[in-house]
Amino acid sequence: MWSQSDMTVQGTSPDLYLLHTVQPKETWYAIGRIYNTPAKEIAALSGATMDKLNIGQELKVPLSANNFTQDGKKGTDEVFVPVYHIVGEKEWMYRISQNHNKIPVETLEKWNGITNDQLMAGMKLIVGYLKVKTTQSPLAATGVKKIITPVAASGGTVTKPVTEQSVVKTDKPAETKPTETKAVEAKKEELKKEEPQKEENKMGTPPPASETAKPTTPVGNESSYTGYKGGYFRSGYNGNGKSTAGNAGIFRSTSGWKDGKYYALMNNVPVGTIVKITYSSTNKSVFAKVLGQLPDMRESVGLTVRLSDAAAAELGAEMGKFYVDVTY
Repeated sequence: MWSQSDMTVQGTSPDLYLLHTVQPKETWYAIGRIYNTPAKEIAALSGATMDKLNIGQELKVPLSANNFTQDGKKGTDEVFVPVYHIVGEKEWMYRISQNHNKIPVETLEKWNGITNDQLMAGMKLIVGYLKVKTTQSPLAATGVKKIITPVAASGGTVTKPVTEQSVVKTDKPAETKPTETKAVEAKKEELKKEEPQKEENKMGTPPPASETAKPTTPVGNESSYTGYKGGYFRSGYNGNGKSTAGNAGIFRSTSGWKDGKYYALMNNVPVGTIVKITYSSTNKSVFAKVLGQLPDMRESVGLTVRLSDAAAAELGAEMGKFYVDVTY
């Protein structure tokens, strides 16, 4: 009876692969059928010749467009077999997303039935699906015909940084109808109007009565959460006297608009740290959880931190770069 190999994805985008340990009596042709990929491609990636195989030999099986999917598409004679990533220490959804073809974070959350906040080291996360032939691969016995529909990367619901240009250009978002854009903007404006009282200024003067509207009740089970003022993570802030200052950028996120959960990307700050971001121009502060490092892209040059758009909105910051103080 064939012994299934480990279905843990190795490597990072775009060079993803699985490891296969050669079993007794297996041939190159048989291994190719198992993973729905030409045997010569397996041999090439493994640095092996196709003249012979040794029992226990470890082969690298490439995950390509032919046998791997993250968009839910397959042939009528194929089934989906989940492949996994083992969560490392202090690893979050955004980094896992980047290392696996930038699969939308929301898709990872739906496939695995957990949120970014629930990640723990050692968890097995589905990061895609191997497509195998139902009549050729023994893996087909563990496969499924349908998967949860992935979230479109262009749908504007992905919790990951985008370029400054894509944030600023809001008149014609990619693949978004104008009527839908107006509805989204109207909802954000409505949420802004429902923000709680502004922090008292240094002289202790209370805010005007017109600015004391209470926010709507956040969605979820956070029964102890009473408002957006500063954000959901405010109670978890435990400053150790460290501070920095510099320009801040913005990334789009579905979090924060209804639950006050604000997030940040910073270098040299441990993942999970709660940081206090203060914008002196409006004398407002928010508390955000660090998801990971700043992405290695041109738009990150000169930035100290990136904030989720909901956090920037509470600070009263305009789209683009703005100067902030950070303590943690």
